[in-house]
Amino acid sequence: MDNLNTHTKASLYQAFPAAGAAALANRLEIHYTPKHGSWLNIAEIELNAMTHQCLDRRIDDIDILRRELSIWESERNEKCKSVDWQFTAEDARIRLRSLYLKIIF
Repeated sequence: MDNLNTHTKASLYQAFPAAGAAALANRLEIHYTPKHGSWLNIAEIELNAMTHQCLDRRIDDIDILRRELSIWESERNEKCKSVDWQFTAEDARIRLRSLYLKIIF
Protein backbone atom coordinates (compact mmCIF):
# COMPACT_ATOMS: atom_id res chain seq x y z
CA MET A 1 0.00 0.00 0.00
CA ASP A 2 1.19 3.48 -0.78
CA ASN A 3 2.16 5.84 2.01
CA LEU A 4 0.14 8.82 0.77
CA ASN A 5 1.22 11.18 3.54
CA THR A 6 4.62 11.38 1.83
CA HIS A 7 3.09 12.87 -1.31
CA THR A 8 3.05 16.46 -0.12
CA LYS A 9 5.66 19.16 0.02
CA ALA A 10 5.08 19.34 3.78
CA SER A 11 6.56 15.84 4.17
CA LEU A 12 9.92 17.20 2.97
CA TYR A 13 10.17 19.25 6.17
CA GLN A 14 9.98 16.04 8.18
CA ALA A 15 12.87 14.50 6.27
CA PHE A 16 15.18 17.48 5.67
CA PRO A 17 16.27 20.67 7.44
CA ALA A 18 13.99 23.64 6.64
CA ALA A 19 16.33 25.28 4.12
CA GLY A 20 16.88 22.03 2.21
CA ALA A 21 13.19 21.15 2.31
CA ALA A 22 12.25 24.60 0.99
CA ALA A 23 14.77 24.30 -1.85
CA LEU A 24 13.38 20.90 -2.84
CA ALA A 25 9.77 22.03 -2.49
CA ASN A 26 10.39 24.93 -4.86
CA ARG A 27 11.69 22.50 -7.50
CA LEU A 28 8.72 20.12 -7.27
CA GLU A 29 5.41 20.21 -9.06
CA ILE A 30 3.23 17.45 -7.65
CA HIS A 31 0.52 15.96 -9.86
CA TYR A 32 -2.00 13.67 -8.22
CA THR A 33 -2.95 10.72 -10.39
CA PRO A 34 -5.15 7.70 -9.77
CA LYS A 35 -3.43 4.73 -8.19
CA HIS A 36 -4.61 2.44 -10.97
CA GLY A 37 -4.70 5.11 -13.65
CA SER A 38 -4.65 4.43 -17.34
CA TRP A 39 -1.75 6.87 -17.71
CA LEU A 40 0.49 4.05 -16.47
CA ASN A 41 -0.43 2.03 -19.55
CA ILE A 42 0.64 4.92 -21.77
CA ALA A 43 3.96 5.21 -19.95
CA GLU A 44 4.55 1.47 -20.26
CA ILE A 45 3.75 1.57 -23.99
CA GLU A 46 6.24 4.40 -24.55
CA LEU A 47 8.97 2.74 -22.48
CA ASN A 48 8.45 -0.51 -24.39
CA ALA A 49 8.66 1.31 -27.72
CA MET A 50 11.81 3.13 -26.61
CA THR A 51 13.40 -0.13 -25.45
CA HIS A 52 12.71 -1.93 -28.73
CA GLN A 53 13.33 0.94 -31.13
CA CYS A 54 16.25 2.72 -29.50
CA LEU A 55 17.80 0.72 -26.69
CA ASP A 56 18.03 -2.64 -28.44
CA ARG A 57 21.82 -2.66 -28.24
CA ARG A 58 24.63 -1.85 -25.86
CA ILE A 59 25.47 1.86 -25.73
CA ASP A 60 28.55 2.35 -23.59
CA ASP A 61 28.88 6.14 -23.81
CA ILE A 62 26.47 8.46 -21.99
CA ASP A 63 26.76 11.19 -24.62
CA ILE A 64 25.86 8.74 -27.40
CA LEU A 65 22.95 7.47 -25.29
CA ARG A 66 21.64 11.00 -24.77
CA ARG A 67 21.96 11.79 -28.48
CA GLU A 68 20.25 8.54 -29.53
CA LEU A 69 17.39 9.07 -27.08
CA SER A 70 16.98 12.67 -28.19
CA ILE A 71 16.75 11.62 -31.84
CA TRP A 72 14.30 8.82 -31.00
CA GLU A 73 12.16 11.20 -28.92
CA SER A 74 12.04 13.79 -31.72
CA GLU A 75 11.04 11.18 -34.29
CA ARG A 76 8.43 9.70 -31.96
CA ASN A 77 6.92 13.12 -31.26
CA GLU A 78 6.83 13.98 -34.98
CA LYS A 79 4.74 10.87 -35.63
CA CYS A 80 2.19 12.09 -33.04
CA LYS A 81 1.49 8.60 -31.77
CA SER A 82 -1.71 8.25 -29.79
CA VAL A 83 -3.42 5.59 -27.71
CA ASP A 84 -6.42 3.76 -29.13
CA TRP A 85 -8.61 3.06 -26.10
CA GLN A 86 -10.69 -0.01 -26.83
CA PHE A 87 -11.76 -1.00 -23.32
CA THR A 88 -15.02 0.88 -22.75
CA ALA A 89 -16.99 1.44 -19.56
CA GLU A 90 -19.53 -1.09 -20.83
CA ASP A 91 -16.74 -3.65 -21.35
CA ALA A 92 -15.58 -2.99 -17.79
CA ARG A 93 -19.07 -3.60 -16.40
CA ILE A 94 -19.17 -6.96 -18.15
CA ARG A 95 -15.62 -8.19 -17.62
CA LEU A 96 -15.24 -6.83 -14.09
CA ARG A 97 -18.75 -7.71 -12.95
CA SER A 98 -17.52 -9.58 -9.89
CA LEU A 99 -15.67 -6.50 -8.67
CA TYR A 100 -18.69 -4.26 -9.19
CA LEU A 101 -20.84 -6.66 -7.18
CA LYS A 102 -18.40 -6.48 -4.25
CA ILE A 103 -18.60 -2.68 -4.26
CA ILE A 104 -22.39 -2.55 -4.42
CA PHE A 105 -23.06 -5.14 -1.71
